[in-house]
Order: sequence, then C-alpha cells, then structure tokens
Amino acid sequence: MALLITDECINCDVCEPECPNDAISQGLEIYVIDPKKCTECVGHFDTPQCVEVCPVDCIPVNPDYTETRDVLQRKYEGLMAAKKALTSDGSRG
Repeated sequence: MALLITDECINCDVCEPECPNDAISQGLEIYVIDPKKCTECVGHFDTPQCVEVCPVDCIPVNPDYTETRDVLQRKYEGLMAAKKALTSDGSRG
C-alpha cells in the first residue's frame, strides 16, 4: 500500500528529504505522496522513513492503493531500473 499525508500535516519539511523514492513533494497546502513512487520504503528500509520522522503522525496507509509487500518490492525494482536507465544513458545523474 502506498502512504498518504493527511490534512493534519504541519508542513514541517522533515518527511520530504527522507523519502528514498522522491515520492513526497510540496502540494498546494500540504505535502503529498505520489502513490506511483511510494513503496513504503520496501527495498530501502524496514519501515517507512516518513512515518518514522513525522512529528504529528499524519501519514497513514492510503486505502485507495492496496498493495502487498511483493507488489511494493516489484514497484521498487521498477523504480530502480528506471533510475539506472536514466543515469546510464547520460540523461540524468
């Protein structure tokens, strides 16, 4: 499952730099999580890092994106393959 940031977010800026998939960005009013990039840190850490650092506990599971750990692992692998392809062809890096 992907995570989401609720409107209880205080815009403290601690979650965004902790996301290894760059899934967190500043939205119009609060930070948002891109469910296509969120793997709940599967592949990187044992627990979601944004949840670990959030001082107000406003990052629950997104009920609209129910994914098993295996699906999250495959999503992580796809994201890493895309990142590697971008860096190996000189487009980014």
